[in-house]
Amino acid sequence: MRSHTLRVLILVALAVASFQVVFQPVRLDGWRPAWQPPQPRLRLGLDLQGGTRIVLEAERRPGVEVTADKVDAAMRVIENRIDALGVAEPLLQRQGQDRIIVEFPGLQDPQRAKELIGRTALLEFVDTDQQSLPRGAEWLPDNRRVRLPDGQVVSLPKKVVVTGADLRDARAEFDQQSLQWLVRFRFAGEGAKKFEDHTGRSIGEYLTIVLDNRVLSSPVIRARIPGEGVIEGSFTADEARDLAILLRGGALPVPVRPVEERTVGPTLGRDSIDRSLRAGWIAAVAVMLFVTAYYRLPGFLASVSLSLYALLVLALFAGLGATLTLPGIAGLILSLGIAVDGNVIIFEKLKEELRAGKTLRAAIAAGWRRGLVTILDSNVTTLVGAAVLLWLGTGPIRGFAVTLTLGVLASMFTAIVATRWLVELCADLGLAHNLARVAELPRRPEVAA
Repeated sequence: MRSHTLRVLILVALAVASFQVVFQPVRLDGWRPAWQPPQPRLRLGLDLQGGTRIVLEAERRPGVEVTADKVDAAMRVIENRIDALGVAEPLLQRQGQDRIIVEFPGLQDPQRAKELIGRTALLEFVDTDQQSLPRGAEWLPDNRRVRLPDGQVVSLPKKVVVTGADLRDARAEFDQQSLQWLVRFRFAGEGAKKFEDHTGRSIGEYLTIVLDNRVLSSPVIRARIPGEGVIEGSFTADEARDLAILLRGGALPVPVRPVEERTVGPTLGRDSIDRSLRAGWIAAVAVMLFVTAYYRLPGFLASVSLSLYALLVLALFAGLGATLTLPGIAGLILSLGIAVDGNVIIFEKLKEELRAGKTLRAAIAAGWRRGLVTILDSNVTTLVGAAVLLWLGTGPIRGFAVTLTLGVLASMFTAIVATRWLVELCADLGLAHNLARVAELPRRPEVAA
């Protein structure tokens, strides 16, 4: 009985730990536990939570080589910008060789996010000598001419002094004297020295601040500036903050453009959650009732194991930070069927062993031993298929594959280990008669060869 007590404690501990990971009813306040209402801590996809999905594609321009390394670097820059934007749990992944998928669950301002992540954000400080340029003027691709806001084109070579690659920090601030928003920047290392040296020898000349070839401002140098300064441009609060985010995140190594955008409203997402949960609960309850009615006590024990299975799968999702989507829920329900199938296989083997005249303990051992081979064979086959989907698939297909994989692994544990422990416990508690009644179930019809 001591071994049975340990097994029950292990199963209870798994159930409690899984419930804590998924719903977090207990949180630590210092060293003291604090209770809070249980709420699912699952990461939901756009189809369940609502939000925006944007697909960016690297642009192939003359003189710009698009490589896998540059696309990966662009992903890191975009990730930094998204983090600064404060979006909760965004999803960022590559698609093919030159596309980046960005998902913003629950985002309230998708247009701002699209503008923020899609800009190259190449900041340049350009020496324009005695020439002041108005805001909005733009350097043409040859970098030798400038188009003014009124459409006039003037000849002015771009002489870059320092770029945003040397920035250490950039912050949006509200100036109490001018009552305007501005961006305060600071250079680091060699960039600070270049900036200070140029401003020291160019007093009285203009140092034009350019972002993506477009002029932000063109201030005159009044004195030597030791590696820091401000960008003024009649910014709104959001414009100043976004510019600071772009500068801190760095410039994209390759230009990108949005090729696909999809927005899912929160109402549609909530409706999807309600329908999916309803379908899942109905399927689970129907399966448990059928298994219990057909296999009696072993079926009831299998239903208990299925409850543990559901908690384990959700805990794996929450613990690994995986995103739950509608295809993922489909994979979850499919893996529930696989979990039931494992128990059915074992119970049928148990029934055959009992009819062969073996004792209950011997029948349990033989039934699980014979059923193990079939369960492993079918589940490994399913895992191979899921691995292919995970490797080659994208988006919803990968979500389905992840859920199916986690569900199959959890179902193998509950069918092979948890259900057997519970059946053996009941056998030792004097419920052998109820377990042995499995042998009284009708035989499956034989198919003639």
